[in-house]
Amino acid sequence: MAIEAALQAQRRHMEVQLDQRRIVELELQQARYEATLAERRYAACDQENRLIAAQLEKSWEAALQRVLACEQRLNAVEQAQSAERSTKNASGQRDPEMHQTRKGKQWYFGMKAHIGVDARSGLVHTVRGTAANVNDVVQANSLLHGEEADVFADAGYQGASKRPDATQAVNWHVAMRPGKRRALDKTKTLNKLIDQIERLKASVRAKVEHPFRVIKRQFGHIKVRYRGLKKNTPQLSTLFAVSNLWMARARLLILDGQVRPKAANAA
Repeated sequence: MAIEAALQAQRRHMEVQLDQRRIVELELQQARYEATLAERRYAACDQENRLIAAQLEKSWEAALQRVLACEQRLNAVEQAQSAERSTKNASGQRDPEMHQTRKGKQWYFGMKAHIGVDARSGLVHTVRGTAANVNDVVQANSLLHGEEADVFADAGYQGASKRPDATQAVNWHVAMRPGKRRALDKTKTLNKLIDQIERLKASVRAKVEHPFRVIKRQFGHIKVRYRGLKKNTPQLSTLFAVSNLWMARARLLILDGQVRPKAANAA
């Protein structure tokens, strides 16, 4: 119950923040409209009628002051809701610890989270943060906790078993390159078996994607919020730790006696 209450409180807090921002944005939109309208009225009035012109000018100035006040409020809301920023970013320069990389035909700039996940439970046991251009295979063996017998990984980890830091007792089951797999002639028995083996590898390896889905969708973390790996990596470690609680919430509630386990289907 404590986990559910914390998650509900976090969701409510995010919803309140979004509502606050929407309200201020709507007020700013209305203030800008009124300022534009006041400007047009002032421009259309007869300047020889000084009394009316002066009143319209004051109305225009008041509308501009409301626009400025709304912009300041919106800026304050954004600063309050954004994560802590380093003053080093005042120059607008990119974070020197981050780097750009390409995935498919799309370029990205930032960092990369490498995680190790237990194949049975789907829970994260290791988190490593690096610049985005660091190859997956470089961190492959650092993601092991030391008691593995078999490791399943995608094609980006090819060659992990041959690296100097590789553990000889571990059997690596690395996926085939997508292009090579597409080129298989499925009409041949051997190639059909190879494709089935690749499907089995992918079904096990897919568990590593679930924690990413949780921190992105349940917790709304889709971009880094600090400068430097020293700040972002601990935050990611915390998020993945909480994602473990989220994915194991049903089992934890059963252990706590708050819900009863599902009865086995009768034979």
